[in-house]
Formats: sequence, structure tokens, C-alpha cells
Amino acid sequence: MARDLPAARLASIGQGLSLMPMTDALFDSVADGSGAGALGFRRLPGGFEKPLAAWSAGGPVAYVEAEYFGGVGEQWAAVWDGGTIVLGPLHVEEGQPFPPAGSPISQALRWLGVVASAGEDEFSAVGLDRHRHGETWVG
Repeated sequence: MARDLPAARLASIGQGLSLMPMTDALFDSVADGSGAGALGFRRLPGGFEKPLAAWSAGGPVAYVEAEYFGGVGEQWAAVWDGGTIVLGPLHVEEGQPFPPAGSPISQALRWLGVVASAGEDEFSAVGLDRHRHGETWVG
């Protein structure tokens, strides 16, 4: 997927998965001018859901966002598989508890096959708690 996107940078996050942070450069290179905010996400570039759907022909693909400050925040997630959305879009607002199935991002990671150990969730299992900003994954 990243081969066709010169601004894309990948970071291995474990369990056979890679993360493609939505950097400013990547956002600018993939946005189609229709504006961000598609499917309720804050930073999903306009039109980017089309490549996500196309990429999912080869297996599930997730798009996730997290916005936190001081331990409080929001999460969004969706998963495409076989060209269509199969999970979400999910959103948990600031101050709302996660559903019994887990946070939106953990649910998406579970769909991708992430397995968490006892006492951790999928978010922690792949180390998404290691960096606060997307650019630092590939910096």
C-alpha cells in the first residue's frame, strides 16, 4: 500500500501489523479536496476511504484515531475487509466509558487479529501507548 504513496511511512507495531501514521505530508498527498471528517473521523482525508476499501481486498485494514490530553480523550475506529466497512465507524467521546467489547481501537485491532494477554488490551498489546504523536512513530 505504501509503495504508491511517497509520503507514507510505515512503523512495525508487532503481531505482524504495521502502522501508517497520518502525517501532514501524507494527509496533503491523499486528500481529494472534499474535506476531512468523512465517516465522523476528525482527520480522515476526504476520499481516503476509497483507497482503504481497495486495500482491504487483500485483507482487513483499519483506520483509527485517538485524541488525548492529560489522560482524557476520544477514540475513533473503522475496519474495511473485502472492500466494505465491516466494523464501525466507532467513536467513544471524552468522558464516556468504553463499551464491554473494548475501546474502538482495541476492537479494530482485534478484527485485525491482535491477541492481548491477560491484564492488557489490544491497544497495549501492540504498543500503541509508546508514542503520543503519529510523527514520532516514523521520526
